[in-house]
Amino acid sequence: MIKLYGLIGNPLTHSFSKEYFNRKFQLENISNCQYQLFPLKSMAGFQNLITDHNNLLGLNVTIPFKKEVLNYLDHLSPEAAEAGAVNCLKIDRSSGNPYLTGHNTDIYGFEQSLKPLLKARHRKALILGTGGSSAAVAFVLKSLDVDFYSVSRKPQKSDQIKYDSLTREIIREHLLIINATPVGMFPNTSQFPDIPYEWITPEHLLFDLVYNPAETLFLKKGKEKGAITKNGQQMLHLQAEKSWEIWQQ
Repeated sequence: MIKLYGLIGNPLTHSFSKEYFNRKFQLENISNCQYQLFPLKSMAGFQNLITDHNNLLGLNVTIPFKKEVLNYLDHLSPEAAEAGAVNCLKIDRSSGNPYLTGHNTDIYGFEQSLKPLLKARHRKALILGTGGSSAAVAFVLKSLDVDFYSVSRKPQKSDQIKYDSLTREIIREHLLIINATPVGMFPNTSQFPDIPYEWITPEHLLFDLVYNPAETLFLKKGKEKGAITKNGQQMLHLQAEKSWEIWQQ
């Protein structure tokens, strides 16, 4: 039986996951596995996806379902439970009925990608966005004792601020800025997060979870101000390999 893995989200046209895993299977001579894309307009079709594919043993989860998928799971890893978001599902069918465990491999991917770039001055951060991807970023920053604000169009918590509240002082104090939104992602490559780039300095580190295109306008605008920049490509690879490790356990 072919072991099936895949990705759920909407849209999936930007994703490199299918190409990444199927190339991995080819290079490592893994002949009994396939990876497919499963675009879902809503989570209403999730249960059918699980029951209709009895060889489906693992899923990655992307925008916009990283938080909503929690309602459909049987168990959460400690990290996923604390973060409140999931991007990797392990499906155990050994008992007949599928048993779904949620993990967050974004946490591992982001931390390993970020840590080599961090300097002593990067003690305060801004996380752009409050969706599922930002949950992994927040988890990592807390573990590294980096203070942060989340930036949102509609702040709902005390540690969240609006984009139009970003003053020069805030930008100059928060030398680590992470884009955890899909803004600027293919095909909408002319878009960028609405922050005051004129106050970015060479002391800043700008990290974009987006990896397609390789250099978003967010990163380009930061680089023009001398900032260190990094995209989400390495994070993608690291979280994918961690997902594979979980699926094989």
